[in-house]
Amino acid sequence: MAKKATPKQEEPIEKQLWKAADKLRKNIDAAEYKHIVLGLIFLKYISDAFDELYARLKQGKGDYAGADPEDKDEYKAENVFFVPAEARWAFLLTRAKQPDIGKVVDGAMDAIEQENPSLRDVLPKVFARGNLDPTSLGGLMDLIGNIALGDAKARSADVLGHVFEYFLGEFALAEGKKGGQFYTPRSVVELLVEMLEPYQGRVLDPCCGSGGLFVQSEKFVADHQGKVNDISIFGQESNQTTWRLAKMNLAIRHIDSSQVKWNNEGSFLNDAHKDLKADYVIANPPFNDSDWSGDLLRTDGRWQHGAPPTGNANYAWIQHFCFT
Repeated sequence: MAKKATPKQEEPIEKQLWKAADKLRKNIDAAEYKHIVLGLIFLKYISDAFDELYARLKQGKGDYAGADPEDKDEYKAENVFFVPAEARWAFLLTRAKQPDIGKVVDGAMDAIEQENPSLRDVLPKVFARGNLDPTSLGGLMDLIGNIALGDAKARSADVLGHVFEYFLGEFALAEGKKGGQFYTPRSVVELLVEMLEPYQGRVLDPCCGSGGLFVQSEKFVADHQGKVNDISIFGQESNQTTWRLAKMNLAIRHIDSSQVKWNNEGSFLNDAHKDLKADYVIANPPFNDSDWSGDLLRTDGRWQHGAPPTGNANYAWIQHFCFT
C-alpha cells in the first residue's frame, strides 16, 4: 500500500524572508548589509503606521472630524512618526526599479529625520553605495513590502517587529564573534528577564547593544497583564551604529528610548546615568574585556569591594551594576 505523502510544512515568514534577502546580499558583508535590511524594515514599519493614521484622519470621523491628514501635530498626538510624501513606502516602490533608487532611499531617511527629532542621526543612509546595485535594492524593497499581507496588515508592528528581531539574530550569527557586540541570544534575554521580573520601576542596561533586553522587559510586563507604562528604560551604548539599531528596535515597538544614550566613552569613563538609582539592572556586558581603561580608574568610587584588575572588566561590570 502506497504511503501518503506528508504535506510539506511551510517555513515561517521570517525564515523565508531571511533566505530571500540573503540571496540579494551578493558581495556585501553581513556587518554592512544588516543596516540596509533593518533600515528598510524600519522604514516600512513607520510608513505602515503613518498610512493607517492618515486614512483615519482623511475619513474625518469621530475624534478625527475636521482633521488635516498632513498636519504633523496630529501624528505627534498619536505617537506616530510623521512621514513626508517623498519617504512614504508607496512612493518609494514607484521608484524601486530606477537606477537612482539608492539616492531616493537615502533622501527618504534624511527627510524622516528632519521631521522627527527623536530619530536624528539614527537612520542609515547607506543605500547609494556602489557595492549595492539598484536591482538588488529594488528586489529587497519588493520583498520587505510583502511582509504585512492580508489581515496581518493590522498587526504590522508585531509582524515587522518580530522580523526585525529575527534578522538581528541571523546577522549576529553571520558575523560570528563580532555579532555578540550588538545582539544577545533570545534565550539568554528571556532567562534574565524571567529571573528578575521587572514589573515596574526603572530598568537600566549600561551596555544595551540593540536593546533586546528592554524589548523583553516590556513584553514580560504585558504578558503578565501589567501596565507597560509602569516601567521606564535607561541605557547607553558606546558603538554608534549599534545604538542606532537599538533606537530603531525600540521605536518599532513604541518603546520610549529618549533615555537610551550613545556614549562613545563607555559606561566606565563617562556614565550617562550616574545619578540614576535603578530598580533593575539587566545587562549582558562584554565580559573578559581587557581594554576597559582600568588603569585610569584605579581609585574610582564604584570599586567598593576592591579595584578590579586592569586586564579584565568582569569585576568592574559587577561593581558598576551594584553602584547604580
